[in-house]
Amino acid sequence: MPYIKKENRENFDNILESLGIKLVNATKGDLEYCIFKIMKLYMKTKEYRYSILHDVVYAAQHCSDEFRRRYLDKREDEARKTNGEI
Repeated sequence: MPYIKKENRENFDNILESLGIKLVNATKGDLEYCIFKIMKLYMKTKEYRYSILHDVVYAAQHCSDEFRRRYLDKREDEARKTNGEI
């Protein structure tokens, strides 16, 4: 999952914060491009094997799951409380 040690985060945070600033007015397509490009860049230094490709896909999926858990699910819970149970 995305919870790496704080000292390891320093390797990425400045670059990602800079990217975040550029994404302020981005579209969903822009975000998808950035995610896909990061996945491709990661693979540049890796052996092109099924297990590694699988790891890349699942890393993206696990991040998606965590984002859903922390943000989308909370939004759905708020809507249910506001609008009532089905």
